[in-house]
Formats: sequence, structure tokens, C-alpha cells
Amino acid sequence: MKRFIVVLLVLMLMASAVFAKEEVLIDFSTLTADDSGQNTATIMDYGDEAGTRYSEEEKAEMVSSLYIENWEVDLTSSSSTVTNNRNSYVKMVQVPDGAINFPGSTVMGIRIHFPEQSFNSYGFVKPPFDIPAYATHPNDAEASKGNQFNGYGVLKNVGVIKSVSLNVKGMNFDQGIAVVLKNENEESINVPFGYLNFEGWKELVWENPNYIVEVRNREIKKHALYPRMSPSLSFESINFYKDGMMEGGDFIAYVKDISVTYDMAILEKVDAEINDEEVWGILADREENRRKNEIKRLGNLQVLRYIEQQKMHVDGDGVKTTGDEETAE
Repeated sequence: MKRFIVVLLVLMLMASAVFAKEEVLIDFSTLTADDSGQNTATIMDYGDEAGTRYSEEEKAEMVSSLYIENWEVDLTSSSSTVTNNRNSYVKMVQVPDGAINFPGSTVMGIRIHFPEQSFNSYGFVKPPFDIPAYATHPNDAEASKGNQFNGYGVLKNVGVIKSVSLNVKGMNFDQGIAVVLKNENEESINVPFGYLNFEGWKELVWENPNYIVEVRNREIKKHALYPRMSPSLSFESINFYKDGMMEGGDFIAYVKDISVTYDMAILEKVDAEINDEEVWGILADREENRRKNEIKRLGNLQVLRYIEQQKMHVDGDGVKTTGDEETAE
């Protein structure tokens, strides 16, 4: 009898393990730049939004990507002052080769200058554009359709989320941290991780309290398959929170990656006869209108920034000063 119970428990554990699949949603060590100054895998071209007054050479410079230093920090309106905005940004940081955790890896360094007054404040770390779920790489003829951002902020075939994990380096600050994800219906999912009042690297894990392990307790449904079912999960932002009673001023943190453990929405068959999306491309076509609107919005903003960059003063050494930073020409 005891042996039967042990075998039953093992089978139950194995069954629960089969449900969940763990994948990296976004890893900042992969978001470095090449010689062009952009991350080639996640490039987005907005030159077509510039109009006819610019040359082809100028349009060729009008691109953006998920390169770490293209990311931005947005503050809530009550916290958005000139000083706070200027001192809130992200940087690409190299972990020393001799470090205990992630030696030699690239991570995202985050600085937020919270207001020192006694009121609540948020800082939102966001990519330079909304990451599209079914984009195709514009400069890669061999790229799979709709898969450009897979693993770069996008996961496909995501059913119920079991857990989300975040590798972050704390600096004994009292600020809270959360990650915001987005599903295929453009619905935001807020994932809270608690507070960063610890020192050093730590894997913070959020466990979905509504995840049901026991198969017999799950609600079993049949769903129409492709193309009605287009389950995906996209990264939206990392949010940092300062309570009104907390100390304001400069806040520093480092983030390495974000992973998600989830149930597959559709069972992946190794011997599947036909790849439906490869044949029909319906999901990619649905994404196209939203992507075009996003590129248009991004393009208008980036073109204005490009113009502003060209207007900036250049000193005798060919250096442009941008707030606290300097960039060589």
C-alpha cells in the first residue's frame, strides 16, 4: 500500500511538471548593439515616415531597436519634472568576468530620480516601441514570418501562466517592483514582485495563485484552433514604486532577464503535418495594421528626435552634449 501511494505521488508530480513550460521572455544580455549602434535582431525601420525631404542616407539612419540604451524611463505626471526626467534613464552595464552571478553578462542598469516630496510615485521602464507579437524582420529574407521578436519580449502559444521570475540586483532600497505583460487581446497583466530591500542578485518569483495543478479540478474546454486561437504574451514594462513615506531621490537597480512558466495553449505535436501560420500567415496579417500604426507613431517621434539631434550644438571636438551625457560624433 505504501509503495502504491509513493508511485501515485510520483506520477502526480510528473503530470504537474508536464503541464508547465519555462521560457525566457526577455534577456537583456542579448540586447547589445552591433557596429551600426542598434540591435540587429530587433530592428524597426521608420524611415518611410520621414517624408520626401530627407535623403536615402538620412532615412537609413532612422531606425530603432530594443538595444538597451534605446529604452526609456517614464514618470507619473506628478513626478515628471525637468530634474527628475533628466536623471531617470537606463544604461547598458557589463558584469565583471570575476563576478559570482552572471559573470561577463550584459544587464540593464536603471536609475530613477524619484521626487523627494511625500507622495506616491511610479517609474516605468519601457522599450522604445510596443513590442509586436507577430512582426517579421524587415531585412532578413530568410526570417520566419511573424517571429522576429520571439524570445525578445514575445512568447507564443501561452495558456495559463504558472509563474514569472525576474533576476534583479537589489541595493537595499525600499521601492517596489512589478512587471507588466500583455496578452494577445491587448490586456495588461500586472505581476508584482514585492520590494527591493535586499543587497545583491536575487531571483524574484511570482506564483499565480489561480493556477490549478490537479487535472481533475480544471475546467476542461475545447477551443477552435487556428486562426481563432492566437495566444501570445508580450513584455510591456518594468514598474518601480515609491510609497509617499519612502525616501525619494536617486534609485538604482539592475535587471538581467525575465522568464515565464506557463501551460501551452495548444499541444505542440512533433509530427504535425502542417504549420498553419507558415501557410496562411493570418496572425501576421492581423498584426500588420497594429504594427503599421505603431511604426507610424514611433516614426513620427523618432524623426522629431533625429531632427533635434541634428540641431544640437557641436563643440570643437565634435561632441554633442545631451543633459548629463556626451556623445561623440
